[in-house]
Amino acid sequence: MGKPYRKVVVGGTFDRLHLGHKALLRKAFDMGEYVYVGLTSDEMIIDKPYAKKILPYGLRLRDLLKFLEVNNYSNYRVMKIHNAIGFTDRIRSLEAIVVSEETYKGALIVNRARREKNLPELDIITIKLVKSRIGPKISSSLIRAGLIDPFGNPVKKVKDPLARR
Repeated sequence: MGKPYRKVVVGGTFDRLHLGHKALLRKAFDMGEYVYVGLTSDEMIIDKPYAKKILPYGLRLRDLLKFLEVNNYSNYRVMKIHNAIGFTDRIRSLEAIVVSEETYKGALIVNRARREKNLPELDIITIKLVKSRIGPKISSSLIRAGLIDPFGNPVKKVKDPLARR
């Protein structure tokens, strides 16, 4: 059985690949025969929470490629993006964009940029956020803060044996 779209796009920082990222990527590969993955440049992440703890582009790319390989995904292209629109206003043949509830507004920005260049709007495929055990979502920010692991479990604080009682 064929997939609903020939070419879809998905994007993100994909720092410390967690269950939410994996759900987003899996949805993109379920929906499209060919997937363009936009991976944010290091310059794009400077305003994110705990930005100094975000893995550099090369490591995020390595982890992303490892995930794609382990899952036997082959019809894709990873492209570095430098802004929210990335390459989406240059590839006419894109048909859909996969986003989370949290990044839906980004899809609207992409479609506005496509309209301005007389390109067809993308269908927007939205997935629900993956919940963490301590809150409404698993996020890289919570992982970088040391509050949860990539599976959404709370990180156990190790007691310092030298701390005052």
